Amino acid sequence: MTAARDFGVQSYCFRTVKDNADVAAKVRQIGVSKIEMCGAHANFDDLAVWKDQAAVYARTGIEICSIGVQTFGTDMAAARRWFEAAKLAGAKVITAHFQVGNFQTVVPRVSKLCDEYGIRVAIHCHGGYCFGGSPDVIAHLLAIGGKGIGLCIDTAWCMQIGPHAGNPVEWVKRFSGRIFGVHYKDFVFARNGMWEDVIVGSGNLNVAAFVKALEADRFDGAAVIEYEANPDNPVPALTECVKAIRAAVP
Repeated sequence: MTAARDFGVQSYCFRTVKDNADVAAKVRQIGVSKIEMCGAHANFDDLAVWKDQAAVYARTGIEICSIGVQTFGTDMAAARRWFEAAKLAGAKVITAHFQVGNFQTVVPRVSKLCDEYGIRVAIHCHGGYCFGGSPDVIAHLLAIGGKGIGLCIDTAWCMQIGPHAGNPVEWVKRFSGRIFGVHYKDFVFARNGMWEDVIVGSGNLNVAAFVKALEADRFDGAAVIEYEANPDNPVPALTECVKAIRAAVP
């Protein structure tokens, strides 16, 4: 099975569920066995606490494929703790944001941590309102980041910037070899530009074309579903997302 098809789920989908054992059970319930852990369920700044949290998933056979999304700033001690957290859990990817005020110095420093730990950082695109959402900005960040820093394509936020600049399939081609993470997410948009989460593939995302593009590029990173609607009862919709992706690329 290719990495694009062997996907998991972002823990943020279960943000109203506070017990990690319950989260792990719900991961199994929707039909996957991987998770990207976020701060809603993990304390990456206290490694003793995080060790116990990560152990819950190990005991139930849930692989922690990545952690994030972490915002890297000038606090390099915090950055190192996050790399230690990823290492402790066996995660090979940290999804991340950088900041407009300090990226010129922070990106190279984080790149050195990537080399030291053998862990990749995937810049999470977050639409037109967040630094790192524009493909031109992403290209510049990758240029100064070195081989350890790549891109996490959040498909919905990619599309949010508009169909000409924000085509997920074209992004795979443009950033060939630098796609380290994927968030499978789908939006529909109102006339005023407001977005709404929908089952992956039922909105504007061409799932089959995107997965095939990833496979053609030999994507080998961490892929997860991220569906943010229905936070009090996300399991039914997430189950449908899993089925929809698998049906689109049998």
